Amino acid sequence: MSTRIVVVGGGTAGLRLAQRLPVTLLGEEPHTPYNRVLLADVLAGRYAPEVVALPEPREPVRRGVRVVGIDRAARTVECSDGELVPYDRLVLATGSNPVLPPLRGLRGAELPRGVHSFRTLDDCLALRAVVRPGVRAVVVGGGLLGVSAARALAALGAEVVLTQQGEGLMERHLDPYASALLREHLDGLGVETHTECRVSGLRQRDGAVTAVELADGFVLDAQVVVLACGVRPRVALARAAGLDVRSGVVVDDELRTSDPYIHAIGDCAEHDGRVYGLAGPALEQADVLADVLSGTAGPRYTGTRALTRLTLGGAQPLDLAAFGEATPRAGDDVVQLADATKGAYRKVVVRDNRLVGGVLLGDLAAVGALARAWEGDEALPEAPLLHLLTHDGGSA
Repeated sequence: MSTRIVVVGGGTAGLRLAQRLPVTLLGEEPHTPYNRVLLADVLAGRYAPEVVALPEPREPVRRGVRVVGIDRAARTVECSDGELVPYDRLVLATGSNPVLPPLRGLRGAELPRGVHSFRTLDDCLALRAVVRPGVRAVVVGGGLLGVSAARALAALGAEVVLTQQGEGLMERHLDPYASALLREHLDGLGVETHTECRVSGLRQRDGAVTAVELADGFVLDAQVVVLACGVRPRVALARAAGLDVRSGVVVDDELRTSDPYIHAIGDCAEHDGRVYGLAGPALEQADVLADVLSGTAGPRYTGTRALTRLTLGGAQPLDLAAFGEATPRAGDDVVQLADATKGAYRKVVVRDNRLVGGVLLGDLAAVGALARAWEGDEALPEAPLLHLLTHDGGSA
């Protein structure tokens, strides 16, 4: 008898596993699985929703199915309509939820009219329905998601204000110089950016947002507010089932949870103390788990050296890539090349003759060579460090 594999979650990780193995895939969203990375392009109108759809797996995805419980003893999952789905192996690919900041005017997950998160295709379509030229939009959060949303809203003709609590944009990925270049790029698109700026509350009238209040007392008029304050692993189902959960669902090198019959992959999984929250690691975890579940003697999961690459498209496109540790420690070697006229910047950090991180903005010609040197984690050849930034070895 074949092993019954049930996958909860139709995102990047769950779909990849379903493309490799015959599984029952339960997806909560009503849509065909889609490429979440391209949501900003859908919002900006560059792609129609059907363009970002991903190929269906061997067995059709069961869409609009929300799993509400796991019975580990009976090895069944319970769906919101009462259906019980039995499993021999269960895979949690539940992804992540948007972080809703503790603001005055927000009550739990219920958002006032005009306030939107930006995580799903439904979020994207809801924004598309209300944004028109001249609409005053405030984006809360200057990370990768917030920057992408701000650009997309500006492309729709909105008057966009981007607020970031930290000192620079995309601080998780970029160093201060690259962050400043990114800010200049947004300025050129008409996006008004405020850093070191904490949002404290929302003003409303008749249930609709009218303004954003800042901690320093300043008020930003707003007809639309986008909350792009990051994501956190979606672990409520695993926690309720009694699985080991820290930041994410804890897994070993076979992506196995504290229950030997349950695995976790993607944004909800925590391996060796780390939750990645990126598409690359999710795909790698799904591939490893496919080998584990099929009995293939492939390599086990030891972590992913994830390179973040983003193309901010439109009339004035901007490419950026970041990997590893972009902030050097004492004793590290650093090489930087900047071309202010072209808005281009390259930087690498070398420690003990190994490439440990880098940032590229505006000119990604060297990203292929840099990615290979970093992913290989091998001693660098005896050559000037400048060679790393000027060797145009193709794109990754």
